[in-house]
Amino acid sequence: MEAEKLFLLFSLLMLQFSSCTSLDSLKTSQTIKEGDLLISKGNNFALGFFSPGSSTNRYLGIWYHKIPEQTVVWVANRNDPIIGSSGFLFIDQYGNLVLYGNDDQKLPVWSTNVSVEENVTCEAQLLDSGNLILVRKRSRKIVWQSFDYPTNILLPGMKLGLDRKLGIDRILTSWKSAEDPGFGDFSVRINPNGSPQIFFYSGTKPICRTPPWPWRSQLGLYKSTFVNDPDEIYFVYTVPDDSFLLRLIADHSGLVKALTWRQSDGQWKDYWKAPQFQCNYYGHCGAYSTCEVANEMNLDVPVYLGSSPSTH
Repeated sequence: MEAEKLFLLFSLLMLQFSSCTSLDSLKTSQTIKEGDLLISKGNNFALGFFSPGSSTNRYLGIWYHKIPEQTVVWVANRNDPIIGSSGFLFIDQYGNLVLYGNDDQKLPVWSTNVSVEENVTCEAQLLDSGNLILVRKRSRKIVWQSFDYPTNILLPGMKLGLDRKLGIDRILTSWKSAEDPGFGDFSVRINPNGSPQIFFYSGTKPICRTPPWPWRSQLGLYKSTFVNDPDEIYFVYTVPDDSFLLRLIADHSGLVKALTWRQSDGQWKDYWKAPQFQCNYYGHCGAYSTCEVANEMNLDVPVYLGSSPSTH
């Protein structure tokens, strides 16, 4: 009988441990501290504290959970690193996600900063898409989501472009370096003027661009969609299923890349990158001229961001 009680107690403890380590949601009574993780239901993504490269600074971020190489796809406090291991995330009395660097709670290093009605309970959830959402608990209405505030990576299902109603311009901005996720020099955004194009910038200087919309359709590793209506103008792409890992990155090296995860050797592999050839560069031939690809290799890759000849 005593053995049965011990077995039952052990089973309950193991069940509690399992449920705690696989939580995908953060409620008002909970916090995320050093060593804690939110893990999406399908184990695709994790949220927690990390240090990039050899840096000792701590950041709150989201990364792929299933692959051995930690690949961060979103950072909350990218310009405000936490010194030490005393940072914590919680939902405050106003329904906002708030990140503090230490226990004194005098000045947050990051917050969702949205208006939520009084007496409305919110909770945060990390989805298998990599999107961190803040929702009203009763209605499940999303009041904030990380997909609206990308850092340097565009994931499948994440929009790149302008929400005219909300006044949100979703752009990619590179890290400063491999060890500093702060705002870097390079960015990817949609220029909505005239016939829309996607531009890759160094500061305010355009490096390369897509041809004007409509772009040629491509059959490859993913499917892209472009929407331009009175409410929104955006580009989005999808992949066959979430077991296939593809990410688009504005890299601090001065390139924009699409990378796929190669399971066979555990590495990210370039699917395409730009600029790669002389004709990729914006204004290379001067105004009212056409850049012809001569001896340069013309890869059969998506045309956007300068992977095919265009008029400058």
